[in-house]
Amino acid sequence: MKLNLQLFAVPFRRTSKTKKRMRRTHLKKEVGAICSCPKCGASLRPHRACSKCGYYKNEDVLKIQTEEENA
Repeated sequence: MKLNLQLFAVPFRRTSKTKKRMRRTHLKKEVGAICSCPKCGASLRPHRACSKCGYYKNEDVLKIQTEEENA
């Protein structure tokens, strides 16, 4: 009679919390880059039009309505 057994690798010792956390230190999240709008100074992500004034690469690309224009 032939048995079909699969043997798996079993760790010799349990991995401690410190060793496990040291191994996972590179998995942490990083804060994305933030720059400021050269026209109005609002903070925004790089290579995107400003949501406050619509300014991107030395020209106005979005028409943003202010509250004064809405009234």
